[in-house]
Amino acid sequence: MPLVEAELDRRHPDRPKFRPTTPDGFREAWDLNERLWEATVARARRLPPDRLHESVDGEWSFIQTLRHLAFATESESWVGRCILGDSSPWHPLSLPWDQMDPRPGVPHDRDARPSLDEALALRLEGMAMTRRMVGSLTDERLDSRTEPLMGPGWPDEGETFPVRECLLVVLNEEWWHRIFAERDLAALEERG
Repeated sequence: MPLVEAELDRRHPDRPKFRPTTPDGFREAWDLNERLWEATVARARRLPPDRLHESVDGEWSFIQTLRHLAFATESESWVGRCILGDSSPWHPLSLPWDQMDPRPGVPHDRDARPSLDEALALRLEGMAMTRRMVGSLTDERLDSRTEPLMGPGWPDEGETFPVRECLLVVLNEEWWHRIFAERDLAALEERG
Protein backbone atom coordinates (compact mmCIF):
# COMPACT_ATOMS: atom_id res chain seq x y z
CA MET A 1 0.00 0.00 0.00
CA PRO A 2 2.79 2.53 0.57
CA LEU A 3 3.47 2.62 -3.19
CA VAL A 4 -0.21 3.21 -3.94
CA GLU A 5 -0.38 5.97 -1.33
CA ALA A 6 2.78 7.57 -2.72
CA GLU A 7 1.39 7.51 -6.26
CA LEU A 8 -1.91 9.03 -5.13
CA ASP A 9 0.00 11.78 -3.33
CA ARG A 10 2.08 12.38 -6.47
CA ARG A 11 -1.03 12.68 -8.62
CA HIS A 12 -2.82 14.86 -6.07
CA PRO A 13 -0.26 17.19 -4.42
CA ASP A 14 -2.89 18.55 -1.97
CA ARG A 15 -3.78 15.09 -0.68
CA PRO A 16 -1.07 14.86 2.02
CA LYS A 17 -2.49 18.04 3.57
CA PHE A 18 -5.62 16.02 4.36
CA ARG A 19 -3.62 13.91 6.84
CA PRO A 20 -2.63 16.58 9.37
CA THR A 21 -1.11 15.85 12.76
CA THR A 22 -1.50 19.17 14.58
CA PRO A 23 -4.39 21.54 15.33
CA ASP A 24 -2.90 24.08 12.90
CA GLY A 25 -2.63 21.34 10.30
CA PHE A 26 -6.33 20.51 10.73
CA ARG A 27 -7.22 24.18 10.34
CA GLU A 28 -5.12 24.43 7.16
CA ALA A 29 -6.67 21.23 5.79
CA TRP A 30 -10.19 22.51 6.45
CA ASP A 31 -9.41 25.85 4.80
CA LEU A 32 -8.12 23.99 1.75
CA ASN A 33 -11.15 21.70 1.75
CA GLU A 34 -13.50 24.68 1.71
CA ARG A 35 -11.63 26.29 -1.19
CA LEU A 36 -11.61 23.08 -3.22
CA TRP A 37 -15.32 22.47 -2.64
CA GLU A 38 -16.13 26.08 -3.52
CA ALA A 39 -14.65 25.49 -6.98
CA THR A 40 -16.47 22.16 -7.32
CA VAL A 41 -19.82 23.73 -6.42
CA ALA A 42 -19.20 26.58 -8.87
CA ARG A 43 -18.60 23.96 -11.56
CA ALA A 44 -21.82 22.15 -10.62
CA ARG A 45 -23.82 25.38 -10.81
CA ARG A 46 -22.96 25.66 -14.51
CA LEU A 47 -24.99 22.51 -15.21
CA PRO A 48 -28.77 22.40 -15.57
CA PRO A 49 -30.38 21.68 -12.16
CA ASP A 50 -31.81 18.30 -13.23
CA ARG A 51 -28.36 17.14 -14.28
CA LEU A 52 -27.22 17.40 -10.64
CA HIS A 53 -29.62 14.57 -9.79
CA GLU A 54 -28.18 12.26 -12.46
CA SER A 55 -26.06 9.28 -11.52
CA VAL A 56 -22.89 8.50 -13.45
CA ASP A 57 -22.14 4.77 -13.70
CA GLY A 58 -24.39 3.94 -10.74
CA GLU A 59 -22.64 6.35 -8.36
CA TRP A 60 -24.40 8.98 -6.29
CA SER A 61 -25.56 12.13 -8.03
CA PHE A 62 -23.92 15.42 -7.07
CA ILE A 63 -26.86 16.29 -4.81
CA GLN A 64 -26.70 12.86 -3.14
CA THR A 65 -22.99 13.36 -2.53
CA LEU A 66 -23.69 16.64 -0.72
CA ARG A 67 -26.39 14.93 1.34
CA HIS A 68 -24.03 12.08 2.23
CA LEU A 69 -21.28 14.46 3.32
CA ALA A 70 -23.77 16.14 5.64
CA PHE A 71 -24.56 12.73 7.14
CA ALA A 72 -21.05 11.39 7.38
CA THR A 73 -18.91 14.31 8.21
CA GLU A 74 -19.63 17.76 9.47
CA SER A 75 -22.71 18.37 11.51
CA GLU A 76 -23.83 14.85 11.89
CA SER A 77 -22.06 11.56 12.48
CA TRP A 78 -18.37 12.28 13.08
CA VAL A 79 -18.47 15.85 14.38
CA GLY A 80 -22.02 16.29 15.67
CA ARG A 81 -22.61 12.83 17.13
CA CYS A 82 -19.11 11.66 18.01
CA ILE A 83 -17.19 14.79 18.99
CA LEU A 84 -19.96 17.13 20.14
CA GLY A 85 -22.19 14.45 21.67
CA ASP A 86 -25.48 15.16 19.86
CA SER A 87 -27.37 11.86 20.17
CA SER A 88 -29.56 12.51 17.13
CA PRO A 89 -27.93 15.05 14.80
CA TRP A 90 -29.41 13.96 11.47
CA HIS A 91 -31.43 16.11 9.12
CA PRO A 92 -34.23 14.44 7.10
CA LEU A 93 -32.21 15.04 3.91
CA SER A 94 -29.06 13.41 5.27
CA LEU A 95 -27.98 10.35 3.31
CA PRO A 96 -26.04 7.45 4.83
CA TRP A 97 -24.19 4.96 2.66
CA ASP A 98 -26.46 2.67 0.66
CA GLN A 99 -25.63 -0.56 2.51
CA MET A 100 -26.28 0.80 6.00
CA ASP A 101 -28.90 -1.19 7.87
CA PRO A 102 -31.95 0.87 8.86
CA ARG A 103 -31.50 2.43 12.30
CA PRO A 104 -34.03 4.27 14.45
CA GLY A 105 -33.92 8.02 13.90
CA VAL A 106 -31.45 7.85 11.01
CA PRO A 107 -32.92 9.04 7.69
CA HIS A 108 -32.36 6.93 4.59
CA ASP A 109 -34.32 8.53 1.76
CA ARG A 110 -32.11 8.00 -1.28
CA ASP A 111 -34.89 9.24 -3.58
CA ALA A 112 -35.34 12.71 -2.06
CA ARG A 113 -34.66 15.41 -4.66
CA PRO A 114 -33.78 18.66 -2.90
CA SER A 115 -32.54 21.54 -5.00
CA LEU A 116 -28.86 22.35 -5.07
CA ASP A 117 -29.51 25.32 -2.79
CA GLU A 118 -31.37 23.13 -0.27
CA ALA A 119 -28.59 20.54 -0.25
CA LEU A 120 -25.97 23.28 0.03
CA ALA A 121 -27.77 24.91 2.96
CA LEU A 122 -27.53 21.61 4.85
CA ARG A 123 -23.93 21.16 3.79
CA LEU A 124 -22.85 24.71 4.64
CA GLU A 125 -24.37 24.42 8.11
CA GLY A 126 -22.27 21.33 8.72
CA MET A 127 -19.16 22.87 7.23
CA ALA A 128 -19.55 25.84 9.58
CA MET A 129 -19.82 23.46 12.55
CA THR A 130 -16.65 21.70 11.48
CA ARG A 131 -14.89 25.03 10.94
CA ARG A 132 -15.78 26.05 14.52
CA MET A 133 -14.57 22.67 15.79
CA VAL A 134 -11.18 22.83 14.09
CA GLY A 135 -10.92 26.57 14.78
CA SER A 136 -10.92 25.92 18.52
CA LEU A 137 -8.92 22.68 18.37
CA THR A 138 -6.07 22.32 20.85
CA ASP A 139 -3.42 19.62 21.18
CA GLU A 140 -5.20 18.35 24.28
CA ARG A 141 -8.58 18.09 22.52
CA LEU A 142 -7.03 16.50 19.45
CA ASP A 143 -5.40 13.82 21.62
CA SER A 144 -8.58 13.15 23.63
CA ARG A 145 -11.33 10.58 23.14
CA THR A 146 -15.01 11.21 22.59
CA GLU A 147 -17.52 10.43 25.30
CA PRO A 148 -19.45 7.16 24.80
CA LEU A 149 -22.19 7.75 22.23
CA MET A 150 -25.74 8.03 23.52
CA GLY A 151 -28.89 6.81 21.80
CA PRO A 152 -29.42 4.66 18.73
CA GLY A 153 -27.83 5.67 15.45
CA TRP A 154 -24.51 5.53 13.75
CA PRO A 155 -21.84 5.11 14.94
CA ASP A 156 -23.28 2.70 17.46
CA GLU A 157 -24.39 3.67 20.95
CA GLY A 158 -21.66 3.28 23.55
CA GLU A 159 -18.77 3.60 21.11
CA THR A 160 -15.96 6.07 21.75
CA PHE A 161 -13.28 7.33 19.35
CA PRO A 162 -10.10 9.37 19.35
CA VAL A 163 -11.04 12.92 18.31
CA ARG A 164 -8.10 12.85 15.89
CA GLU A 165 -9.58 9.78 14.17
CA CYS A 166 -12.99 11.43 13.82
CA LEU A 167 -11.49 14.47 12.14
CA LEU A 168 -9.29 12.36 9.87
CA VAL A 169 -12.37 10.41 8.77
CA VAL A 170 -14.06 13.72 7.95
CA LEU A 171 -11.10 14.90 5.88
CA ASN A 172 -10.81 11.56 4.09
CA GLU A 173 -14.52 11.56 3.22
CA GLU A 174 -14.28 15.16 2.05
CA TRP A 175 -11.25 14.45 -0.14
CA TRP A 176 -12.54 11.34 -1.87
CA HIS A 177 -16.11 12.50 -2.39
CA ARG A 178 -14.85 15.70 -4.00
CA ILE A 179 -12.59 13.70 -6.32
CA PHE A 180 -15.54 11.47 -7.26
CA ALA A 181 -17.80 14.50 -7.71
CA GLU A 182 -15.28 16.18 -10.02
CA ARG A 183 -14.99 12.97 -12.06
CA ASP A 184 -18.76 12.72 -12.38
CA LEU A 185 -19.22 16.41 -13.16
CA ALA A 186 -16.78 15.97 -16.06
CA ALA A 187 -18.91 13.09 -17.38
CA LEU A 188 -22.09 15.15 -17.01
CA GLU A 189 -20.47 18.05 -18.87
CA GLU A 190 -19.56 15.70 -21.72
CA ARG A 191 -23.19 14.59 -22.03
CA GLY A 192 -23.91 18.11 -23.19
